[in-house]
Parts: sequence; structure tokens; C-alpha cells
Amino acid sequence: VQLQESGGGSVQAGGSLRLSCTGSGFSYDEPDMGWYRQTPGSECELVSSITSGGNIYYADSVKGRFTISRGAAKNTVYLQMNNLEPEDTAVYFCSAPGHVCVSPGTQVTVSS
Repeated sequence: VQLQESGGGSVQAGGSLRLSCTGSGFSYDEPDMGWYRQTPGSECELVSSITSGGNIYYADSVKGRFTISRGAAKNTVYLQMNNLEPEDTAVYFCSAPGHVCVSPGTQVTVSS
């Protein structure tokens, strides 16, 4: 399985970014996918996930601000991030079963 993220960048607090991820090499059409994030010296943190059945999870810290969705191609997942806070600064990783915080990741930097 390969995961490729895009869409990171630098914004001021209150701004928005949209992350995209396309996965390949899955053995099934609609894998569980999600987003993790990691800051230096910290563990990888689950931000949001979506299952093949459409169940969605959000970490408490992002509820009401972030929205996860799938593209028309079920191996694509997006993370719309609104009202960003400096605490959201991290490397964001797209995830799939067995692949957590191992893809290249994309840097999100939020300045105050």
C-alpha cells in the first residue's frame, strides 16, 4: 500500500487548509482510512478516520473544525481543516490499516 498526501502549508490562526490523500495497492475497493498527526518528540495522534461503512471519528481537539470525507474514488480521502489553531501545527499523515505515520506526510504550520 502506498499513500500520498498533499495540501499542507502555512496559514494564520483562523485559516483553512484541505488535505488530500490517494492510496494505491489496496486489496479492496473502500479501505478504512484516516489522518494522524505528529509533532517532534510526541507520539502519533489520531485526528480523524472514516471506515468503509461510513463511520467517522474525530479527536475531541478537532471536533467542529475538521471534516473528513471520501472522494468519488474510494481510495481518496480528504481532511478539510477550518478555524486552524497554532496547536494544530504538525506533520499530518494519511493512514490505512497497517500504515500509520509511515507515509511521507505533509506539514501544516499555523501561526498565531
